[in-house]
Amino acid sequence: MSNTARKYSAIESHDFLNSQNKSLPDNDKSNSTKLLILAGTFLLLVSAVVVTFLFYPYFEAIHLERMNNAWGKALRIGGIALLATHIGFLVYLIVLYFKYKVVESVSDEELPNCTIIVPAYNEGKLVWKTLISLAESNYPEEKIQLISIDDGSKDDTWEWMKKAKEQLGDRLAIYQQPENKGKRHALYRGFHLATGDVFITVDSDSIVKKDTLRNMASPFVNNEECGAVAGNVRVLNNKKALIPKMLNVSFAFSFEFVRSAQSVLGSVLCTPGALAAYRKDAVLNCLPEWINQTFNGQPSDIGEDRAMTNMILKQGYKVLFQRNAFVYTNIPERYKNLYKMFIRWERSNVRENIAMSRFAFGDFRKGPKTGTRILLLNQWSKILLSYPMVLLMLFFIVTYPLLFITSALVSILVFSSFQALFYAKKHTVIESFWAYPYSLFYTFTLFWITPYAIATASRSGWLTRELPKTKATFVTPKA
Repeated sequence: MSNTARKYSAIESHDFLNSQNKSLPDNDKSNSTKLLILAGTFLLLVSAVVVTFLFYPYFEAIHLERMNNAWGKALRIGGIALLATHIGFLVYLIVLYFKYKVVESVSDEELPNCTIIVPAYNEGKLVWKTLISLAESNYPEEKIQLISIDDGSKDDTWEWMKKAKEQLGDRLAIYQQPENKGKRHALYRGFHLATGDVFITVDSDSIVKKDTLRNMASPFVNNEECGAVAGNVRVLNNKKALIPKMLNVSFAFSFEFVRSAQSVLGSVLCTPGALAAYRKDAVLNCLPEWINQTFNGQPSDIGEDRAMTNMILKQGYKVLFQRNAFVYTNIPERYKNLYKMFIRWERSNVRENIAMSRFAFGDFRKGPKTGTRILLLNQWSKILLSYPMVLLMLFFIVTYPLLFITSALVSILVFSSFQALFYAKKHTVIESFWAYPYSLFYTFTLFWITPYAIATASRSGWLTRELPKTKATFVTPKA
């Protein structure tokens, strides 16, 4: 890499790494506002515990009244069964989590030739930062092929890609789709251009750490059964707004706990678009099916990451998680963009759970398969119970509002504490407290996502790639 490119990357691409160790104030919320939100959250949760204690005779009377009819007994038995199942699954994940071991990086000589593919659409300057951070990785330069594809962007993304090309020279190849066809088609073009033995896909709004690429590629050297690897996704813009700050804790739990447990089974259910690695043969074996995938007669233009993961699992390969392969990615800062992202994810879950069910209960792989099936059944339970749970919630809000509010808040306090304790042990105590506001936020403002996604599973569209109202202009980076 040229000295100029190194200077740009040091100043621009990795400045977020320094901010991880500094107490920087949010751009959108003051420290006093953050403290007020945390204090208000805990006041609300503790008040729910106090109210539960004070009104216990009233709640007990409701319980006895419900037990006098068959519907009430069935509801109680069902509730106990669901709680026991939930706790049992959590214990199962905990056992798996403690069995997880990261795959250590192999030597430079053992690292495979690797193709990095970065699809981009309306990302502006972020794509430049992504490409520079990838080029700065401590992976043997002669073993990397770096490709970026502009999927018909309507902003200045292509200009920033050209700027990256000027800085990196022959180390980077850039291509432009004649029109926007979707991320899946951009990746498809990249896969056909790839010459490496391992393909690594990175979102164009993401920054990798220096050792991320080698940590992603190493499992393929040590394990012939490894067909894909999921990276460890963290929130890049967690200092800018409250939603990213809250989701940073949720992301850490989802990846470092849940995917660690799934990895022990060789069955990580989704290799995230922000950072994923695939064995070349595994991709080529399913590429025609993947690019031509349909749902309900319509071409699939979402969930390309979960679909690829499914098709690789179906071949009998294992899908692993690398906890030491970090990528920092931007997530929505506004409620509207956040729920659109979640809708897209949930629609993909519905589609791909159906697809996975077609092979997961057969002899799709050598060795144990029960764990994989348990993971899938847990996914299905969330989907199948979404409508009954919403109806029950509405029923209790109308008939027993105090009981509903207090029980919901106490449940949030109990189950969020597990996430908070996990984050506090792995990262920082202060940030862990955001697990509680996020659970409140999700429970009361995003509960409708899964039912809505089920009802609209056939709809397509990325939903979160619109241009901002004020279009950013291209500015040449200063040395």
